[in-house]
Amino acid sequence: MIKNIDLFEREAVPKAVFKLALPTVLSMIVAVFYNMVDTFFVGKTNDPNQVAAVSVATPVFLFLMAAGNIFGIGGSSFLSRALGEKHYDRVKKISSFCFYMGIIVGIIGGILMEVFMTPILHAAGTSENTFAFARTYLTCIAFGGPAIVISTAFTNLIRGEGAAKSSMIGMMAGTIANIILDPLFILKNLSIPLFGFAKLKIPCLGWGVGGAALATVVGNLVSITFFLIHVCSKDSVLSINPRYFSIRGGILKGVMLIGLPASITNILMSLSHILMNKLLVQYGDIPVAGMGIAMKANMLVIFVQLGLGMGIQPLIGYNFGAQNFKRMKAVIKFAIFCVVSLGVALTAVYFVFTREIISVFIKASDVIDMGVKILRALMVSSPFIGIMFVFNFSFQAMGKALASLMLAVSRQGFIFLPIIILFKIMFGLDGIIFAQPIADLCSVLMAFFMFLYMNKSLRKLQK
Repeated sequence: MIKNIDLFEREAVPKAVFKLALPTVLSMIVAVFYNMVDTFFVGKTNDPNQVAAVSVATPVFLFLMAAGNIFGIGGSSFLSRALGEKHYDRVKKISSFCFYMGIIVGIIGGILMEVFMTPILHAAGTSENTFAFARTYLTCIAFGGPAIVISTAFTNLIRGEGAAKSSMIGMMAGTIANIILDPLFILKNLSIPLFGFAKLKIPCLGWGVGGAALATVVGNLVSITFFLIHVCSKDSVLSINPRYFSIRGGILKGVMLIGLPASITNILMSLSHILMNKLLVQYGDIPVAGMGIAMKANMLVIFVQLGLGMGIQPLIGYNFGAQNFKRMKAVIKFAIFCVVSLGVALTAVYFVFTREIISVFIKASDVIDMGVKILRALMVSSPFIGIMFVFNFSFQAMGKALASLMLAVSRQGFIFLPIIILFKIMFGLDGIIFAQPIADLCSVLMAFFMFLYMNKSLRKLQK
């Protein structure tokens, strides 16, 4: 018997959404803060080439997170439906499978990244000025491959069993460790203001982008430690016991059916960022740095709405498995109201304080000007992008692999790729900058019509 049965089945929808989504949203905010702090301290080196190198390397790093999402989102969707069906033994098999396969995939991914580092970075859009920095960053990330995959996976798996608070604490612990280590690893000296005019100067390691990568790996290890403590406690129905490991009985298929489309979303996001950087670098390293900072700043708006969509996934999956479609659709409607309200409010704040936000990361005036222009363009779709996240995570929770896959290959693939190429030809740099928000708006419309179509089949099941 799971502890969260009342939360899944009987609590009022707003309260249930609040309990599951708030920890996830807070986790996303902390993750955004980490990404901003990461970029902030790299920017404190006053070297635009290092900032641009991190921007170029990040999409490659996302491939490891994509591997984590195969087992995290795929496993979370599968186990939440298993919980709704009261198949608790299957939940243990799913979590054990995700743990050991995550380790194997993380090792393979890190090896491939290291072996093919040079062609990968050339393909990613590095210039002569940024190649060495990007290589340093990704080499460290490659060695931490298993930690990144497992941390990403279990953040979602623990949330999938309804323990959103434990998922949040584990993620926040790793993020806080990362934030503390960032200045110590990246900078040469750290000055902390004391009383009056005095400053405490702390000698640091001065490893630049390499320090940023190492802090990321250590942060993931801290998160994993907490997650494993939770899984081994009496409060969790998950397991990493090898005796539960199995690919039979639909375990492999059930995880991969949703995990692969979710992973494709990350892979296409990485490829689209790589293409964007390749196109931007034709206009110099300043647009690449500006785009990197603008996208990091925009992450708060995106991740808050993403977190709410992720937060309701266990609730959707459980009620779909229990065939309580009325409650499931009430959750979706309330979540859409929340993401639109949050999107509008955050967009208004960002438009008013755009320059101040960009200036936090770097003091180079040319990068700031470019970052302001890009951030305001990205905000065009921000009030509505959360609708797509809610629908997409709902599709994943219901096990609708085809619908999830269609959205994955459309937003960053079939829709984004032709738009960015066509807009670049027609409008040059401005076309590249506006490609993502236009693609996002098109994807929101697509997701809406897909849900209307799917709703017809749900009505038939209710009869």
